[in-house]
Parts: sequence; C-alpha cells; structure tokens
Amino acid sequence: MFYKEILVFYKSKYQDMHIGRNVSRLRGYRGMKQGDMAKQLKMTQQNYSLIENSEHISDTVLKKIADVLDYDVEFIKQMPDAPYVYSNNQQGGNVVNYEFNPVDKIIQLYENLLAEERKKNANLESLLKKKGA
Repeated sequence: MFYKEILVFYKSKYQDMHIGRNVSRLRGYRGMKQGDMAKQLKMTQQNYSLIENSEHISDTVLKKIADVLDYDVEFIKQMPDAPYVYSNNQQGGNVVNYEFNPVDKIIQLYENLLAEERKKNANLESLLKKKGA
C-alpha cells in the first residue's frame, strides 16, 4: 500500500522508533484516555502507562492495542517518531509560529484510505446481498 512506501521513507530517515510513543500518539488521535484503553485491555491505568512508556512492546500486546485503536500493527510499528518542523514568519510586526508534523499528515492519509476501503467493502457487500436475494 501507499502508506507503507511513505513509512519506509520516514523510517530510513528517522531510525529512532519508540513503539510506546506511537501508541500514545494514536490513542490521542482517537480521543481516548489511558484509563479508557486500560479498561478495554482489562488492565490498570498504571500498567497501561508502562506500556506507552516502553520503547518495545510485545507483538501480543501490540495486537490487542491495535485492535482497540483500529490501526494495523505494522503501521504502529513503523510509524516514525518524526520531529516537528517550526517556521517563524514576520507578518505586520507579529510573529506567527507554525507547527507541522509530517507524521500527522501520514496518519490522516492512512485514515482516509482506510475509510475509502471500508466504503468499497460495504458497497460490494450490498451488491452481493442483492444478487443473492
């Protein structure tokens, strides 16, 4: 898929991967708190916090987290811990600070592609039901 090509580029550029931080960022994108995740994973919030602070997470635990967050395990593993890019521009005497994180754009692209695939699947399922009926 296209997002994997982008991730391979970023992975080669930013070698420092921290799976726990990736999980934390994705959880935030879903608007979930650590306590919510802990409940769904049937553990304490403190134990879940330890997971997010871990550089490496076992495949078993990561699969459970990926299922709750509705992300692919490989996407979580390969998501880079990319730096923010800051740009200062002088406009009319006021300094305007822009924050841009390319990883956020990748995630947005991934979610859009996933939504499109789900729409296609729903359309195909409805066509199959019509044919079978």
